[in-house]
Amino acid sequence: MSEREILDSFPAGHPRGSWPAEERAAALREQGESATVVMDLDTDSFLIVFEGAAV
Repeated sequence: MSEREILDSFPAGHPRGSWPAEERAAALREQGESATVVMDLDTDSFLIVFEGAAV
């Protein structure tokens, strides 16, 4: 099992959809972070998460 840390959050109703979240995740990956975008249906938002080491 891996631990997930939320790095940032963007509302799903943004006019550009998931693009702001995708752009932020790409910038983090360029800095060496293991960032990915997931959709949180409960909060209706796109989350950028860091996949941490197994605990």
